[in-house]
Order: sequence, then C-alpha cells, then structure tokens
Amino acid sequence: MVWKPHVTVAAVIEREGRFLLVEEQTSSGLQFNQPAGHLEENESLIEAVKREVKEESAWQFEPEYIVSIQLWRKNPRKPSFLRCCFAGQCHSHDPSQPLDEGVVATHWLTREQIATQQHRLRSPLVSISVDEYLSGQRYPLSLLKTFLDI
Repeated sequence: MVWKPHVTVAAVIEREGRFLLVEEQTSSGLQFNQPAGHLEENESLIEAVKREVKEESAWQFEPEYIVSIQLWRKNPRKPSFLRCCFAGQCHSHDPSQPLDEGVVATHWLTREQIATQQHRLRSPLVSISVDEYLSGQRYPLSLLKTFLDI
C-alpha cells in the first residue's frame, strides 16, 4: 500500500484585525475552519485556494503570500494532510451565492475570539495558521511551480 497525504489549501484572510472563518457542519458537529479544501485534478495550488474561498465564503480571494506548508495527522489511524496555507485579501463578496455544502455561515473573528472557540476548531491548524500569519511569516508565491501536462 502506498501512503499518500491528502493535499489541501487554506486561506488566512485578515481585515481590520478580524479573520474570515467558515462555520461548517462536520461529523463532530459545527466547527470553525479557514476557507479550505482539497486540491482538485488539473488545478494549481493558487487556483485551488481561490476556488475554495469562493465556494465556501462567496468572496473573491487574491493570494499574496504562502504562510506555511503543514503536514498534519490527528492520530495514526487518521489520514495525513499536506496543507498549503496562503494569506491575501478578498474582495467582491456575492451575498446571493449559495455556500458550499456543509458551510452554514461565515464569520469575521478576532484572534481572541478564535481562542475562545478552540474547542470548535476543525483542527489545531486554524489557530496555528493565524499565529504564523500574525508573527509575520510570509513567503513568495513564486516558490510554487505547476507543471501539468508538459
């Protein structure tokens, strides 16, 4: 059996000291996460994060930096995830757009409000990513290269 982590993307989006989180229905109940999701076939990581933010929040997202690349597994019986976390700005909200299946609401929360919801975070990567962003971790998007069908 070949081990393969799930490749995912996530967006840290800050506006006036608040961070965009989605509240989504999971098998563990309602939880908070950054707009995030799986890389799909034939898309770049940047295309994936733009798509996921739009699908989950109805905002257009423009990634500006990579915050971190995280390898995470909850425990040995669970799948592993390779998560590329981006930071950037959003614009052009479409309040009439239906949100992705399972997403019940979007919220703009301060870091302190995120901390009070620690028990409802989808993973520890939510607060870790915000803290990495707040500590100034920024890496150029030019680190990412996409070579599909060459």
